[in-house]
Amino acid sequence: MENLPRVSAIILAGGQSRRMGRDKAFIEFAGAPLIQHVLACVQPLCAETIIVANDPDAYARFSARVVADAYPGKGSLGGIFSGLQAAREPYALAVACDMPFLNADLLCFLISLAPQFDVVIPRAPDPSGKTPRGARSEKDAAKIPHGDQPIAKESNLHPLHAIYSKKCLASIEARLQADDLRMIGFHADVRVRIVEPGEVDRFDPEHWSFFNMNTPEDLGLARSLGAK
Repeated sequence: MENLPRVSAIILAGGQSRRMGRDKAFIEFAGAPLIQHVLACVQPLCAETIIVANDPDAYARFSARVVADAYPGKGSLGGIFSGLQAAREPYALAVACDMPFLNADLLCFLISLAPQFDVVIPRAPDPSGKTPRGARSEKDAAKIPHGDQPIAKESNLHPLHAIYSKKCLASIEARLQADDLRMIGFHADVRVRIVEPGEVDRFDPEHWSFFNMNTPEDLGLARSLGAK
């Protein structure tokens, strides 16, 4: 811990939770609101914590700074931009508010790589079989125009479990202004370090770190597993 670079934590909580039917951040899980589990994992690792949400009063009870979306309606990419822009540190760990099984050792490994890269992002299958946020399935990738073929490599990448440098801000903002909300659409402009499955397996061989809750079925699965 003492040798890790200083990073900010960004927790994205600005989604509309349509499939869940209620705000995911405040769902009771293992005796606490879901976002509290995320905070408990990232706060000991990070110099500050930022929650990106558009209802600051709802998050006032948590020990974190709350910022609104700089580009409302621009999805998770807009949330990352907003948090990164507000961050006081040169690097930020971005996670979602609905990830109950984050692994501190894996996050430390990602943070340790931050100074050499602009993006540090893991690649690993989601144990639930879901396609990661921001990723494209092989079927969808086949529909992408030839000039955009690198996007096909998004499969099994986890942009909401990643480290971002402030050097990404200009490239992300250009994509937001162009309404290109692909989560790794800006990667060609920056230095990217992909943490491959074998590296992830050293810390989280079952890959539950990347599990997020979008539906009541996801919540039921998480509760059946219990807090880890």
